[in-house]
This record gives sequence, structure tokens and C-alpha cells, in this order.
Amino acid sequence: MKFAFIALLVSSLFAASSIYEFKVEGLEGGTIDFSKFKGKKIMIVNTASKCGNTPQYKELEELYEKYKDKLVIVGFPANNFGGQEPGSNEEIKEFCTKNYGVTFPMASKISVKGDDIAPIYKYLTDEAKKLGVEDPVKWNFTKFLLDENGKLIAVIDNKTKPMSEEVLKYLN
Repeated sequence: MKFAFIALLVSSLFAASSIYEFKVEGLEGGTIDFSKFKGKKIMIVNTASKCGNTPQYKELEELYEKYKDKLVIVGFPANNFGGQEPGSNEEIKEFCTKNYGVTFPMASKISVKGDDIAPIYKYLTDEAKKLGVEDPVKWNFTKFLLDENGKLIAVIDNKTKPMSEEVLKYLN
């Protein structure tokens, strides 16, 4: 408990200044190191397996396959909205693979809102405020799009489909 408090205190004193400073636990273990994505656009999406937006996994995979030379998508399962992601990391991985053939990187389950917000989502919401978006994560499948230099360029609504023109205009 004491160590967790100290870690939280230290992390709050040294807030990240770039997306490339983040390393997060992967859904299958291991680490997703955002510094490896320099030179590509990055789409970060909070996901859930039991949401009306869950079929977006199919288009996220399609988008990833079509543009993977210049775009990486990272999914962050979260149970913040209506208990729509109750599963364990193993259950989430199985669901995504079996039902949608997801091959883009998936992080381990985190919180994307509230007092226990994950540091990467705190960073993204702070960056969104600089774009004039005060409360960016309103539901599952909100998309944060960062340019090739790691700068947030758009917050895309949870209802907007990944293969829509609103998304593709940033990639073509």
C-alpha cells in the first residue's frame, strides 16, 4: 500500500509530456511501448465486449489491416460504462480473437475515467482539453487519433464507425 501511494505520488509529479513515454501492459502479457510507434499515426480506443458499439471491432481490424503501414491501433478494454467489460484479460482476448479476428495491439484492462483513470488516459484527456474537448470519454469506443509526431489531432465520437469518412480523411 505504501509503495502504491509513493508510485502514484511520483507519477503525478512527473506527468508525461509525450505519448511516446508510455509503456502499458499488453492483454497477452508483455509490454506495449508507444515509443515504437514514432512515425505512424496512433488510434487509441477504449473497448468493451458487451456494448452496442462492440461490432466496431470488425471495422477497427479492417482499418488496421488496410493502413498498418502508417497507422497503429491500440485497444484498451475498460469496464467504466454500464459494466460492459466484465471479463478477465484472458476472456477479452479470446472474445476479440474468436469473434472479430483482432490482430491490432490490445492493452490489459484499465480504467479510462474517474478517480482510478489510467495515466495514459489522463494524458489523453488532458490533451483533448487543449483541443477544446472537455469530457472526451463519454462511452465505449471513443477514439483518440494522434499524428506521426505523437500529437493529438482528433477525438472521434464513440458512435463514429472506424471506416467512416470522418476517420479516413486523416489517413488518405
